[in-house]
Amino acid sequence: MNSPRIILLAHGSSDKRWRTTFEELAAPTLASVDGARVAYMELAEPSMDTVIREGVTEGITEFTIIPLFLAAGRHLRKDVPEMIKELEQSHGASIQLTGPIGESPLLGQAIRDIVRDQLEETTP
Repeated sequence: MNSPRIILLAHGSSDKRWRTTFEELAAPTLASVDGARVAYMELAEPSMDTVIREGVTEGITEFTIIPLFLAAGRHLRKDVPEMIKELEQSHGASIQLTGPIGESPLLGQAIRDIVRDQLEETTP
């Protein structure tokens, strides 16, 4: 059995600078998890449809979407699940949606570390 393709899902923006931030944030994962990809919910490419279509073309039928969101609002409770249902039907794939990264206690620890680093840099 093959592992599912990991998709790091960001909201999306037409602003290239916004996308660059998420691509840099995702870079360590993309470098260390075989086949992992970034996809955008809207306003940017690659879309979830594009990434899943490419995966299916490569013979991948299972996908896990990890949202790069701080919390599960309307998009993650309604919009993304509806999109996933359509993508599963149109591509014959199985797609699992995890909770947003903001629900992980590890993110809270990373924020704490960033705050501490900033305090050290600004303390004379």
